[in-house]
Amino acid sequence: MNRRYALGLIGAAAVTAGALSLVPRSSGLADFGAAYAAGEDVDTSSIQEMVLGAEDAPVTLIEYASFTCPHCATFNNGPLKKVKAEYIETGKVKLIYRDVYFDRPGLWAAMIARCDPNRFFGISDLLYTGQHDWIGDGNLKTIEQNLRKIGLVAGLTKDQLDNCLSDGTKAQSLYTWFQKNAETDDISGTPTLIINGEKHSNMTYEDLKEILDQKLEM
Repeated sequence: MNRRYALGLIGAAAVTAGALSLVPRSSGLADFGAAYAAGEDVDTSSIQEMVLGAEDAPVTLIEYASFTCPHCATFNNGPLKKVKAEYIETGKVKLIYRDVYFDRPGLWAAMIARCDPNRFFGISDLLYTGQHDWIGDGNLKTIEQNLRKIGLVAGLTKDQLDNCLSDGTKAQSLYTWFQKNAETDDISGTPTLIINGEKHSNMTYEDLKEILDQKLEM
């Protein structure tokens, strides 16, 4: 079953400090409610779409996923790798990856992946491949340490990581951007795929390949 969330999940408090400093260390993965609040007046214009593949590819695949979602890890470590090799790297499909935030660690992971846009998909692979290890037992302090290690392995500096993870304004903008995208595309679970405007749930590579081939023939 896909992981679900309510679009009204987040409480009324806005981000007023760094992303990490807002997190009670004992709150656990599921306690995400009061820290981030989407708002109409939040500027999301600085948020960059993460795109892989040729700009003029005939098929556009939008993936909505969360770095803490096990089904997303399975999809990214399996079917999506095959799609990259057969369709994205050959210019047939353009991938747009959009974050979904169920919890603080998912947001932190996205902030690290986005710390250097040129490294985004490489860091994403590390996050999904090692998802079980960096999440561990859900201890937030340990998760933060593990995410920093992944960032360092990916080539980010300590200063870059400190700056990215303490950017409360960016955290607020990312959350509001996610909410707007989710409402526009009616996203209720992850992974969700939108292929040339048509929404699909998680699927096997074989089923995805059939849909992509049909789109390419149109």
